[in-house]
Amino acid sequence: MSLYTDYLTEIETRKEQGLSPKPIDDGALLAEIIEQIKDTGNEHRGDSLKFFIYNTLPGTTNAAGVKAKFLKEIILGDVTVDEIAPERAFELLSHMKGGPSVAVLLDLALGDTESVAAPAAEVLKTQVFLYDADMARLAEALEAGNAIAKDVLDSYAKAEFFTKLPDLEDEVQVVTYIAGEGDISTDLLSPGNQAHSRADRELHGKCMITEEAQKEIEALKLQHPGKRVMLIAEKGTMGVGSSRMSGVNNVALWTGKQASPYVPFVNYAPIVAGTNGISPIFLTTVGVTGGIGLDLKNWVKKVDEDGNAILNNDGNPILEQKYSVETGTVLKINTKTHKLLSEDGEELVDVSSSFTPQKMEFMKAGGSYAIVFGKKLQTFAAETLGVEAPQVFAPSKEISHEGQGLTAVEKIFNRNAVGTTPGKTLHAGSDVRVKVNIVGSQDTTGLMTMQELEAMAATVVSPIVDGAYQSGCHTASVWDAKAQANTPRLMKFMNDFGLVTGRDPKGEYHAMTDVIHKVLNDITVDDWSVIIGGDSHTRMSKGVAFGADSGTVALALATGEASMPIPESVKVTFKGQMADHMDFRDVVHATQAQMLAQHGDNVFQGRVIEVHIGTLLADQAFTFTDWTAEMKAKASVCISNDETLIGSLELAKSRIQIMIDKGMEHENGMLAKLIAIADARIAEIKSGEKPALTPDDNAKYFAEVVVDLEEIIEPMIADPDVNNADVSKRYTHDTIRPISFYNAEKKVDLGFVGSCMVHKGDIKIVAQMLKNLETANGKVEFKAPLVVAAPTYNIIDEMKEEGDWEILQKYSGFEFDDLFPKEQARTEYENILYLERPGCNLCMGNQEKAAKGDTVLATSTRLFQGRVVADSESKKGESLLASTPLVVLSAILGRTPTLEEYKTAVEGIDLTKFAPPMEKPAGARSVHF
Repeated sequence: MSLYTDYLTEIETRKEQGLSPKPIDDGALLAEIIEQIKDTGNEHRGDSLKFFIYNTLPGTTNAAGVKAKFLKEIILGDVTVDEIAPERAFELLSHMKGGPSVAVLLDLALGDTESVAAPAAEVLKTQVFLYDADMARLAEALEAGNAIAKDVLDSYAKAEFFTKLPDLEDEVQVVTYIAGEGDISTDLLSPGNQAHSRADRELHGKCMITEEAQKEIEALKLQHPGKRVMLIAEKGTMGVGSSRMSGVNNVALWTGKQASPYVPFVNYAPIVAGTNGISPIFLTTVGVTGGIGLDLKNWVKKVDEDGNAILNNDGNPILEQKYSVETGTVLKINTKTHKLLSEDGEELVDVSSSFTPQKMEFMKAGGSYAIVFGKKLQTFAAETLGVEAPQVFAPSKEISHEGQGLTAVEKIFNRNAVGTTPGKTLHAGSDVRVKVNIVGSQDTTGLMTMQELEAMAATVVSPIVDGAYQSGCHTASVWDAKAQANTPRLMKFMNDFGLVTGRDPKGEYHAMTDVIHKVLNDITVDDWSVIIGGDSHTRMSKGVAFGADSGTVALALATGEASMPIPESVKVTFKGQMADHMDFRDVVHATQAQMLAQHGDNVFQGRVIEVHIGTLLADQAFTFTDWTAEMKAKASVCISNDETLIGSLELAKSRIQIMIDKGMEHENGMLAKLIAIADARIAEIKSGEKPALTPDDNAKYFAEVVVDLEEIIEPMIADPDVNNADVSKRYTHDTIRPISFYNAEKKVDLGFVGSCMVHKGDIKIVAQMLKNLETANGKVEFKAPLVVAAPTYNIIDEMKEEGDWEILQKYSGFEFDDLFPKEQARTEYENILYLERPGCNLCMGNQEKAAKGDTVLATSTRLFQGRVVADSESKKGESLLASTPLVVLSAILGRTPTLEEYKTAVEGIDLTKFAPPMEKPAGARSVHF
């Protein structure tokens, strides 16, 4: 059996699924195909030509290297293929996006064969994905007097690879498709339970929305030739929950443009919209693909004579429609005037925010990567030639207000800005490039990040990056055939690229399935850091972290940079005293509820929440920053006092040392370098040279929220409100209810303590509650299953040492075994305690699930429809979110408790304590450390 016959067998299998042949990335397979092309009498020659030309992945894949080498042979005349003339070979090279193709073009352009040097140079002028080694070859050739090298560098200095591209069309005609009412989670566009197929773009595209929706979109395209389908979140925000590149890829696959005729199923330029715009991190992903994201404002609050919102019986503002976008409506987007128009030309809404100069560059170039690399290439060429680069790209937008202080995020951006006017202080609204210190890739998006790195021809992590980590947490629960096929391949690629990896490609250290956010929080060792991670919950309690799509993660890994506007900030402070029976998770929920009460609208959306946390160590403070993704904030910055920050950095050092002791250190010495950075930062704080990050007293905020701790008198639940008559109010994170709302009558079918929202203290609370209830009642009986998944192995190790793990084992009916990991997802649960493997578990929704129609009470972050629990035929699944003690007690009772039942259950337990920052630290250490 040859690789080709295996490929043919796979093609037949895919055909049965309605799929095309899978794009080729295997160099050995392509080598067989090339031999069949050379053999003019081969029965498979025709198909082999098609696979070679139209079905081979570009960039730095193994197949791309083999393809580029063969095209070089054709161009030099070493091989003759009637169907691929040298001119066609050059065209194919031009679509291969760097790596081996650029190496071949440089060989040809700088070589001794004059007849091919000039056409090779012309193709080379269109390429932007050049790396240091490629640029060094051009510089050396220039110094040696090579005229071709000078010609190419002249073109690069003028940025002709960009200026010669077609301009954006003046008017884009669209036909609308309403994907849903209310906030649309990226789970609708790319379900978490289909994460395994994300790298197979055609297959994954079949999971977008529903098969019926896909047929409706195709029908719209047939009915409206020449118009592009615009996907809409009616009465809501598009793309909440995560950045999810796979979601944008799916939308582009069904509604966008094909990037290259020689690369299948890679589309770009989708158009998405929402009544309340696009979620900030999802909007970044739209920009990566050169798409358009619109804020429609087609529903507005009805107001009285005094301008106050008129409320309905439920206390919600009454909305009235300004204009209709029902499915099938034809609209026009004017890219010059930045207006959305009706089919007849009537102006409907200004969409200027969608067409900043930077975003329009992305649209012209087909995505942000080409712009990032293009700017770098132009700068290199100009410096090499000793000329001044002409102003081709939109300059960095620099906004500076004399006499105005800086918020915390403005300080971080000013410290890390690249290419801005020296000495100029930048404020919110500035659009800048920043150095990225820490990068995280998670496993269900990692395969896509791998593809993006291959596509942009990157081979090693940028030296600018201090720490980079590849997790294995999203596929921790079930080591099924899909995980076994994908995860080792991902870990090897990323380890070779220069990342510390959760799993050892060589199998020498124990697989660490710790939740990625916890690891990133530990390896962030400077409060002035910029962090980029492939998950919306990349929200560190040190520095400022941005959840990002797999492509932005790839770009950060390859270049050590990210480009974005400096966001506005909302300042959050606290007053009063926290009741002893309350948990910090309740403070987090109360922040959201009190913010909405104080401002009416969600002032957090799209902004940075600057939370003056003061005295909570990084692990505990992370509970707040983590939840800011659900508040629709762009990011969060914790303001800690000096002593607390030192404690957090010492803790981070100890955790990094554990990683080193386990054998996880990379040969590049990345972990040891992070410890050295932490030591240097601690020394700066102790000496007074550079205290913990704080904003200036005269900093300007978009809004301020003061959370009154004394108003928090009972545990609070974030409720998806699945039966709300107003569909747009379902599955948001804004419905925060006290437990008294449920009158101790809300049935709970499953409890879940886990996800990135919990830390060591939460697992200790579970143990302490079991001990207390056992002492009081003789034994503990569960009326609903309780699933417990510690976020990290360190927590389990420490609890075993401290004697708390035994009580959990006593009541567990299942305890994970790393030697024999589960190979099938759990579908049924008994009324017992399940001790699951460290990782995301139920929160991710791609492996474990609750039974359909269940009411789940969880410490998780996700309450979207179908994420943790799907609907049954007779009942909607509900994922309610609450604190650890409330979840545990509800699983034992099988229902939500009364306040008195709750108080009794937690009496004497040291819950997460919090007090507003004081001049002298309050010393907020509790059972957690």
